[in-house]
Amino acid sequence: MAEQFARVSIFITGRVQGVFFRASALERAQSLNLQGWVRNLPDGAVEVVAEGPRYALEQLVEWCQQGPPAAEVDDVRERFSSALNEFRTFSIQR
Repeated sequence: MAEQFARVSIFITGRVQGVFFRASALERAQSLNLQGWVRNLPDGAVEVVAEGPRYALEQLVEWCQQGPPAAEVDDVRERFSSALNEFRTFSIQR
């Protein structure tokens, strides 16, 4: 049976900027062989968009609920959809 590829958009709120959240999310996504990006939002949240196998995306969402050691995550909202296959790597957007 083929792996189910999907896309997830994740919004993380709390103390998630200035705590290496983006760099840690990059490492976690790369370790899961996901493609996409992570960025800080003007309101203090972090947004992640990733594509890959559904099970790996679910692991990324689970990781986002804790984040790196200095983070204090208040809320994680995720939305799954069909993969668009528009990414080749995972990167930090500035």
